[in-house]
Amino acid sequence: MKKIIKYLLWLSALGMSLLLLWFLAIRPWNPYKNVTQGVNKLIGFSQANLSEPWRITMTEEVTQQAKKYPDMRVIVTDAVDSSDRQVEDVRRLLSYGVDLLIISPTDSRALTPIVTEAYQKIPVIVLDRAVEGYDYTLYIGPDNQLIGRETGRYVSDLLGAQGGNVWEVQGRSGSPPTIDRSLGFREEIQRHPAIKTVQTVTADWLRDQAEDGLVSLFSKRPPPDIIVAQNDAMAYGAILAAKKSGVRDIKIIGVDGLEGANGGLDLLRRGLLAATFICPTGGKEAVNYAWDILEKKPGIPKKIYLRIRKVTPDTVNITTDPYVSLRHPRSNKEPIRLGFAQVGSESRWRITNTRSIKDAAKNAGIDLSFVDGQQKQENQIAAIRSFIQQKVDIIAFSPIVETGWETVLREAKAAGIPVILSDREVGIKDDTLWATFIGSDFLEEGRRAARWLLSYMKNHPTVDGQINIVELQGTVGSAPAIDRKRGFEMTLASHPEYKIIRSEVANFYFDEGKQVMRQILATEKNRIDVLFAHNDDMALGAIESIEAAGLKPGKDVVIVSVDAVKEAFQAMLAGKLNCTVECTPLLGPQLMKVIQDYFDGKELPTRIITSEEVFPAQIARSALPRRKY
Repeated sequence: MKKIIKYLLWLSALGMSLLLLWFLAIRPWNPYKNVTQGVNKLIGFSQANLSEPWRITMTEEVTQQAKKYPDMRVIVTDAVDSSDRQVEDVRRLLSYGVDLLIISPTDSRALTPIVTEAYQKIPVIVLDRAVEGYDYTLYIGPDNQLIGRETGRYVSDLLGAQGGNVWEVQGRSGSPPTIDRSLGFREEIQRHPAIKTVQTVTADWLRDQAEDGLVSLFSKRPPPDIIVAQNDAMAYGAILAAKKSGVRDIKIIGVDGLEGANGGLDLLRRGLLAATFICPTGGKEAVNYAWDILEKKPGIPKKIYLRIRKVTPDTVNITTDPYVSLRHPRSNKEPIRLGFAQVGSESRWRITNTRSIKDAAKNAGIDLSFVDGQQKQENQIAAIRSFIQQKVDIIAFSPIVETGWETVLREAKAAGIPVILSDREVGIKDDTLWATFIGSDFLEEGRRAARWLLSYMKNHPTVDGQINIVELQGTVGSAPAIDRKRGFEMTLASHPEYKIIRSEVANFYFDEGKQVMRQILATEKNRIDVLFAHNDDMALGAIESIEAAGLKPGKDVVIVSVDAVKEAFQAMLAGKLNCTVECTPLLGPQLMKVIQDYFDGKELPTRIITSEEVFPAQIARSALPRRKY
């Protein structure tokens, strides 16, 4: 009997142990359970590493900013520069039940699948390095190509017409920041034939590797005139290498602009750096937007490119941001006075955009002076000068073309009136002439149209395998026309079977789209496989001409366009349009938020990119009821 009792007790203990193991297996142990009890907003922050000073600063900003929100807690993980480890970190954070994930990836491509997996469950903010595709809630980071271009411009300023030799110290080989900063730098340097980039050192963002690599190089090559390092840690490594090698009279430029011992600003104050470019980490912004996302506030953009600023020994102690100091003090009771110069009313998109701006200004209590430029640059310039004379608090406009604005923007700057670019950008090097840009990524819209086309034609091949494309362009010299064309062509460049046989201007108008397409069909009717139109209005006009020529739009001619207005969805339901790439005109609420942020003393990012989608015909029916324009 005793043996039976002991055996039953043993079985009971074994059963309890197995039950406990099963429970733990399906419900992972959460070491943060006690810390997070009673917390309404639990944030998981997956950091790529905690060895780089810039990332340490980013992590400190995230944790400190979160303390300003009483209901928020942050769990931080360190991937120690291992993509496999970071995937495990994200899965562990998800198992803890975090409400939102912030991730700064070790590698864009390797982390894309786990970010996509997380995004299907909770909001995701990607910091610094963007992942592939758009399966995330918000990206916050620097414009790394712009950083490269700005360093290149400063190098050309330092060397002048006589030129000289430059060495470049790069971060991790193959990482997007390394590639983009080098691309922007070399793009600018190529404008100056007398400047030569003669050596490149890869140092993985680390001081010691930069120092060792440059010491070795100094022993083999004559020193350059300038060393450009892609971060301040490597710039400090260059300083140490030059000292160790007995090299003098060499200028060194860094990027990051961190405070603290041997940070970029400290090195500037000690006279060891020629310049650094302040590159915000985005940590504070990520936490602020995490709060807004979890509070379900409207107007969350898709991408935010943070402002960079060049700092030299002469300006290192100047802390005033020109976009925050206010020229016209106002009491809280005074409404903000906004002057807006619109392009015109050339399309359904533009009419909706105008309505969005007017409605949002009214809802925000902003006093709006609105001028329709009627598709003429001189009218917009006259409107901006009128706003300056009226002494409005802030100006916003949608430039009809990229060039020809510098004089009037300098007039606004001299008057102390900030300017916001809405929907379209300008082609001016001096980015102190405007406060920020709000709108779409036109380059990406062109890429999206091309990517959809590649996918579609794979399943709908032509008889001979060749795809002939007709392109209808928007206004010559306008940002959307330039960038949509460039993005489309860039994506198709590696596919020689795709050929643009005609590319004509139709100025974003329905009637011109119809007329130009009729003229093209007169000579190319039997050669056209695809129509790519820079907006829906031109595509809709072209559809009428295609039908008049006896062809079936959407079948005989595959059609992809940009904007995603309701009429385009109706054309897809009728089988006449195959795909439209969204470019939202509903910029009013975001514009008013940015204006309010400015007058609240917040630093504005350099670019704010709206959240948009791609709509192929097969989802048109389900998506149409949700369309607001």
